[in-house]
Amino acid sequence: MQNPAPIALFVYNRPEHTRRTISYLQKNLLADESRLFIFCDAAKTDNEKAKVDEVRQLLKKIDGFKTVKVIERKENLGLANSIISGVTQLVNEYGKVIVFEDDLVSSPFTLQYFNEALTRYADEAKVMHIGAYMYNLHDKNLPQTFFFRAATSWGWATWARAWKDFEPDAGKLINQFDARRISQFSIEGTMNFWKQMEGFKAGKNDSWAIRWYASIFLKGGLTLNPSTSLIHNIGNDGTGIHSNRENIYHVQIANHPVTQFPTEIKENQQAYYAIKQFLKNRKGNLLQRGLRFVKQMQLKYLAKKA
Repeated sequence: MQNPAPIALFVYNRPEHTRRTISYLQKNLLADESRLFIFCDAAKTDNEKAKVDEVRQLLKKIDGFKTVKVIERKENLGLANSIISGVTQLVNEYGKVIVFEDDLVSSPFTLQYFNEALTRYADEAKVMHIGAYMYNLHDKNLPQTFFFRAATSWGWATWARAWKDFEPDAGKLINQFDARRISQFSIEGTMNFWKQMEGFKAGKNDSWAIRWYASIFLKGGLTLNPSTSLIHNIGNDGTGIHSNRENIYHVQIANHPVTQFPTEIKENQQAYYAIKQFLKNRKGNLLQRGLRFVKQMQLKYLAKKA
């Protein structure tokens, strides 16, 4: 494939997660044709410095890509600012970008999927985001890929033409919502997207992803998604900035390439319903939710004692 998109990999203080993420990326078709840019945030506290340094040391031995460039931040930017800065830098230079964080293992066909979609929809203004993760949906009769309104952040890609519409100011975004839009945005209340928006404005989270989704939604944009996930997140083990120990979002990644893409640029209603049903039922009944909460509290207690 001509001119594969650059890969932006954002890492911090998890050497084993980073090692696994890179190992899977190296096995991807098109890896040896792709430029890899690794953005390493600086330690936020002295306690994290040793792990940050360990990550930086392992990055000195990376090969298997067309080029590897490691960008070591001098100051701690935080995940959101690091991603916004890195993505902006690369889309300005290359016009497109593929984005990974340090806890994502990929199918050998993930880069192929991203690059095919980036080429196929390069001039489709309504298509603003390509996601590679998908929930373990019950409906097994969905097409290989489909358009949906929400943007997943576990492995994604975009173009400069779409990223220019990213609005980082949550207040400006929130002011454009009414009750109808809030319901549409939150998939009829089945996902806490609106709560995340309000939480960011209140300083309770630092999510770049919810602001990116809101920017896409308010522009009437769409996201491309696979029906079988091309990414599995290994960070839901309590080690991530925004993760708990849970297996709700566990998936088996695809072992075959994506060969079919939608020709009609509109949201797939069958996929919308399948995702809505997954989100509505993902945490189980009241008893199952209670047991999961108790287990998470026990794990957090044990982690503090360790």
